[in-house]
Amino acid sequence: MTWRDRCLMVIALWNGMVFLTYGLDKRKAIQNRWRIPEKVLLLESWLLGGFGSLIGGHLFHHKVRKWYFQVTWWMSSLLLAGILFLILQWIP
Repeated sequence: MTWRDRCLMVIALWNGMVFLTYGLDKRKAIQNRWRIPEKVLLLESWLLGGFGSLIGGHLFHHKVRKWYFQVTWWMSSLLLAGILFLILQWIP
């Protein structure tokens, strides 16, 4: 397994975890239970979890009305796309 494969696998697993975090928080919101802080959800997005948060937010219809989540999802997805481009171009 090459470094590129390892990097892509870590990013994919992380985005899967971020996706599941949004689903978990939505379920907790429906059940009126303790919630995951917004800071954590936003930080996960900026830490290369842009695709997972974007898909999770829209699929679970969670936090879609808050403009700062929309901006974070799209900007962090663009950041992640740039990082993926660099990984695919520069790491053997």
